[in-house]
Amino acid sequence: MANADVVAYNIAAYIATLFLLKFGADNSSTTLLSSLAAPAFPKPSLALLLLEESGKRFLAVVIASLARNCASLAIGNIVGSAISNILGAFSLGLLFHDKDKPIQFDRSSRIYSLVLLVLTTFDSDSDDSSDGESTIDVVAERTPDHADGNNHKPNGPVRVEWNEQTNQAVHAGSSATQISPGLSRRKRCTLRYHLSYLLLDFLAICLAGYVLSHAATTITDEFGISDVLFGVVILAIATTLPEKFVAVMSGHRGHASILAANTAGSNIFLLALCSGVVMLDTEGRFEHGNVNIPELGVMWGSTVAFTATVWFG
Repeated sequence: MANADVVAYNIAAYIATLFLLKFGADNSSTTLLSSLAAPAFPKPSLALLLLEESGKRFLAVVIASLARNCASLAIGNIVGSAISNILGAFSLGLLFHDKDKPIQFDRSSRIYSLVLLVLTTFDSDSDDSSDGESTIDVVAERTPDHADGNNHKPNGPVRVEWNEQTNQAVHAGSSATQISPGLSRRKRCTLRYHLSYLLLDFLAICLAGYVLSHAATTITDEFGISDVLFGVVILAIATTLPEKFVAVMSGHRGHASILAANTAGSNIFLLALCSGVVMLDTEGRFEHGNVNIPELGVMWGSTVAFTATVWFG
């Protein structure tokens, strides 16, 4: 017989933590999109920020579950979150996309989706390191494109006649040179402000994931619910709320590349890092059940649909 006070307290904590998760997710998504306006912020680095955000939050849930000897809850949350990121977050982003603008994914989005499909299809133990390197290589490969666009200089000699107008132009150029360091400092301060605010949002999300995992394990113990079922359905929906908020805002603002990076980055961290932590801790032995073929089939099928959408529209 379940203890009513314990169940009521943990359900209340679970619901209250969802608001904390929503607060951190809403602020982090707004800060991420606002950071794109900063000239010093390279857009390819956004994918790495999304990966870091997802990794911290999902790792908080996974580690807390493992600490309570609930590896089945952790693996269920990983599979359920991977499915929810595609069928929930990515689909919502497409639905909220501006109908007047065509949905176009860039080359890096296609590569991210392909890396995710390979990671989902083959054994993660042999592909963890290569997948991480592939993602970083893509970001590093695209960064010089933006840098070159800001460093074009005219070639060839320029003939200048010395007169009063030239003298005024020289003084104007020197004054502009004196102003530009101040502008660059303000831009760097703005970027540091956004990143600091983003760090606080990450901490709020990690705290929410920690409380959610404790409340979830207590509820499953009281009612005797399967850890895998609770992790795949209820806990996965709660922990992927940030992806849904980022997807909705990215789709509404027409950032299709951010939408793809949000989905692919989260699932890469789930399947490579989080599942690796679970396997290292449990050595593949789950006392309270494991995911079955139907759950894995839905995850693989949704990943194929995501990759096909990014590549072929």
